[in-house]
Amino acid sequence: MARLLLLVLLLVLIGGICGAAASSSSAFLPAAETMRVSYAGKSEFRTVNRKPLGSCLDPSPYLAISVSTGGAPLPDEAFLNVTVSGILRPDRSHWLAMITPSNSSVLGCPLNGVNYIETGDLASLPLLCHYPVKAQYLTSDPGYLRCMSSACPKRRASGSCKVRTCAATLAFHVVNFRTDVEFVLFSGGFATPCVLKRSGAIPFANPAKPLHGHLSSVDSKATSMKLTWVSGDGKPQQVQYGSGKAAASVATTFTHKDMCSIAVLPSPAKDFGWHDPGYIHSAVMTGLQPSQFYTYRYGSDSVGWSDTIKFRTPPAAGSGELSFVIFGDMGKAPLDPSVEHYIQPGSTSVAKAVAAEMQTGKVDSIFHIGDISYATGFLVEWDFFLHLITPLASQVSYMTAIGNHERDYAGSGSVYPTPDSGGECGVAYESYFPMPAAGKDKPWYSIEQGSVHFIVMSTEHEWSEKSEQYNWMEEDLSSVDRSRTPWVIFIGHRPMYSSSSGILPSVDPNFVASVEPLLLNYKVDLVFFGHVHNYERTCAIYQGNCKGMPKKDAKGVDTYDNSNYTGPVHAIVGAGGFSLDGFPKIGRASWSLSRISEFGYARVHATKTDILVQFVNSNTTAVRDQFRIVKGAR
Repeated sequence: MARLLLLVLLLVLIGGICGAAASSSSAFLPAAETMRVSYAGKSEFRTVNRKPLGSCLDPSPYLAISVSTGGAPLPDEAFLNVTVSGILRPDRSHWLAMITPSNSSVLGCPLNGVNYIETGDLASLPLLCHYPVKAQYLTSDPGYLRCMSSACPKRRASGSCKVRTCAATLAFHVVNFRTDVEFVLFSGGFATPCVLKRSGAIPFANPAKPLHGHLSSVDSKATSMKLTWVSGDGKPQQVQYGSGKAAASVATTFTHKDMCSIAVLPSPAKDFGWHDPGYIHSAVMTGLQPSQFYTYRYGSDSVGWSDTIKFRTPPAAGSGELSFVIFGDMGKAPLDPSVEHYIQPGSTSVAKAVAAEMQTGKVDSIFHIGDISYATGFLVEWDFFLHLITPLASQVSYMTAIGNHERDYAGSGSVYPTPDSGGECGVAYESYFPMPAAGKDKPWYSIEQGSVHFIVMSTEHEWSEKSEQYNWMEEDLSSVDRSRTPWVIFIGHRPMYSSSSGILPSVDPNFVASVEPLLLNYKVDLVFFGHVHNYERTCAIYQGNCKGMPKKDAKGVDTYDNSNYTGPVHAIVGAGGFSLDGFPKIGRASWSLSRISEFGYARVHATKTDILVQFVNSNTTAVRDQFRIVKGAR
């Protein structure tokens, strides 16, 4: 059995590296087409580092790459117009990559060769020492193949044009990820690339700039809040908040050596996906009051300061009311026409919809329950994700749960040996999102807000009976004071019930057998999971059987009466961004009451006696499903 699992793992690993290269049908398709013919936005671009670099035949002597900065350093965010000119014959195979660090060698990595050998990689060295952040075919400019933008660099004595060249202009979105940027022009598509021209290095104006501040709760009193941000400088900085208060930061980081891998094939995080994370600063703001607005800024005089930001503390445990948003599996998507190694097409619409929801002033906190950035070993993508959520996470408590794409890798101690984290093994996740957890690589915790006791588990760490996490869950559930927090909401990543099926099963029956009895024994009211990329709601369920069914209230809303508790209601909210999963058209289980395959999030409002859950489509903001759980005050 162990040999079979190892074989399956190797096939998955090798398939992830080589699968796209085996498909030649999309080798020369423009970016949008490549995305459509590949799974979840993955493209052949993600394997470009494993391609041998060919020699371009007779490149044009007139080639040039110009960037709209005009030679100035890059700001913290920009949409750059990059113009490639001097092309003699426009071709569908021409593409432009944004690369960082700019000193990455397009001729291979001879100085890094020993590192690859140490990880067991005896194959040809990757194309680039560092992963290209994003890329576009020049056909992203609709006039490129028709040479709508042309020039005449060489004329005859008569003045007529002797040599006519063509140009393309592409838009690239860039955020401050601290290391220099360079644009490199390739021919041969993603399948057989060769280098035509390089732009030269473009630095950021302030690589040490403090950025991407995001908040989290540290306890249930709501009198303290943790702020975490990223900077290229490791010296102490501070957060200034309230009326003249300040708190110094503690800076941490992680290195290439902290990433995990296996000897047979190095992980992306250990290999060409590595990118220096800079320093992650955290500081705790104390002396706050629950459910109050404050302002803050973070940084220092030497590296600069953030803008002044307004935030609100969540309600304290035991208070009467709480409103929160919850979703899973978000990731990020490019804000330009580029392809990246992994694209979650619904992420931007969900982020925008939640931001609009927050403008109403009715969001106390946000829960993002696993599969956070989908960087999966391509670490520069964490910066793009943090940039995406900053408008949300900088204003209210942004609480997270770990998922398979943050933690799992063979030989790393995760329950599942799949290579889903790309070698990050939870290190990046725990650095960027320091939750009030049990300890390092023990990312489970509980917290109370308003009338709700939240218990957040890790489905990726051992959960079997008598394991450390199981014992903690049982102890936590048994200690809930229902007079203070009458509702218990259980949160994890992988679900116990799902109608969707794929190559790998969505539900682990061993997980259900071990943990589900705890939910019933301690009368958990509501369970939220992600992992499956849709929305699905159950009856009050236990061991696959409906123990209680909702009834329609006066407004026609499904209502579960927990005054006579029968079992927990489960809701999958994994529609936060990743390409959606559908549902089978036949064989619907009796426990599956609502199924929606649309991007969105759940909006939850809880009082002492009532919970209202609404699933909101992020594109239309329409409420697509809603239900209530009610019970008498305790």
